[in-house]
Parts: sequence; structure tokens; C-alpha cells
Amino acid sequence: MFKRTMSALIGAPLLLVFTYLGGPYIAFLVAALTLLALREFLQIGRYMGIKVWHKLAYAAAVIWLASLFMIGRECLLPMLILWLLVCLGKLALTYPSESFPEVSFNFISVLYTVVLLSHLYLLRQLPRGIAWTFLTFFLVWATDTGAYLVGRQFGRHPLAPKISPNKTIEGSLGGLMFSLAVALVFWRLAGGASWDTYLVLGAIVGVSAQVGDLFESALKRGAGIKDSGNLIPGHGGILDRFDSFIFVVPLIYYGVILLT
Repeated sequence: MFKRTMSALIGAPLLLVFTYLGGPYIAFLVAALTLLALREFLQIGRYMGIKVWHKLAYAAAVIWLASLFMIGRECLLPMLILWLLVCLGKLALTYPSESFPEVSFNFISVLYTVVLLSHLYLLRQLPRGIAWTFLTFFLVWATDTGAYLVGRQFGRHPLAPKISPNKTIEGSLGGLMFSLAVALVFWRLAGGASWDTYLVLGAIVGVSAQVGDLFESALKRGAGIKDSGNLIPGHGGILDRFDSFIFVVPLIYYGVILLT
């Protein structure tokens, strides 16, 4: 517990400071998080017995990040299509040494860790990006905290027992309620949009953060491991700490664009 608390007390302020500073600082943060997350995802694939494409996946990640930082969101769809075609082409040229499940896993490795998480950079670049990014962080933390506190006190009915036995439906609803409450607090303090917009964003985070957590838990179950890594004392790896953010950040980014 001590290591977990100390990691949070050090990591959370660093995350907020780099986000507040923006520019090259947020770019460095996103590059570090995505590449470390990709490393862990590929390692999970190895535990599953999948032949992973280390060099090709890292090359795709570096090209994606460089394009994102230099060009912006205009490159997203073309780069994603290019990566898909590279993966499909590799299957076509190397079959049967490469199987469709292996190609699918390697395609998802970059999509999940790099493409989705790199939306943190895009979110910060929006007008009022600091406020929207901080809102995202606090909503995810509120969801995690609410799910833990309510689940521990009132949890009776398992949410996904084969994936995460300790998670309950009551705890899940508690996480959603905490997210909605924090969203309304942010609306009062920061403004910039209507109260119902904040509630929609709070609901998006309250649901998607928990789905993201369950997805990563299912991934680790399939690989037979407890943590995705050991980089963060008391928390495990980058994926263990940012699994919720990976699902949330793209949804908040596009939600802000559509709703404000």
C-alpha cells in the first residue's frame, strides 16, 4: 500500500504538470506512455504464445507519433489505413507462416496502445485543452475511487466474475455516480459548456473507464499474468495504470468536438 500511495503522489502531479505545460512536454509524455504501453502489450502477446512484430510495431508507432506531432489530426485516418494495409499485406505475403490471429494481435497492439492513447495529445491541443484534459483525469480517478469505495461497502453482485472477481455491479454504479458528481463540480468551477454536456462526458467516462479496465484484465487473464509490467511500484505496468485512460481519452476528445 505504501508503494502504491507514493507512486500516486509522485505520478499524478507529474502527469498534471506535463499536461499543464503542453507543447513539447505533453508530446514527450504521450510518446513515453505509448511506447512503454506498446512494449507491455507485445510482451503480453509473447506470454500468449503469439509471434509479435517488435521492429515493425515500433516503427509504426514512431511514424504515427512523428506524423501526429508534426502534421496533426489530419494524418490520423490515412496513417491508420496504411497500418491496416501493411498488416494485411504481411499476411498475404507470408501466409501460412503468419496466421490471421497473429496479424490481428499485432495490428491491435499499435491501435490500442499508440493510436488510442495518443489522443491525449490531441485533447490537450483543443481550445480549453487544459481544462478538458484535467477533467478527463479527474473523472477517471473519480470513477476508480467510487467503484472501489462503493463496491467495498455495498458490493454484492459480481460484475464480471471470470475477469475480475472483486468488481461488483454496485461498485460499477458507484463509479458512474462519482464521475457524474465530479463532472458537475467541474462545470461549476470551469464552465465553458452546458451542465448537460458535462454530464454526458461524465457518463462516458463512468462507463468507458470501467470497460477499459475490464478489457486489460481480460487480456492479462488470457496471458496468465497478474500485472502488465513492474515499472510503477505498487501499480504494475503502464497498462495497469492507464487502461481506463486508453478507452476514455479518444471518446472524450471526439465528445468535446461534437458537443461544444
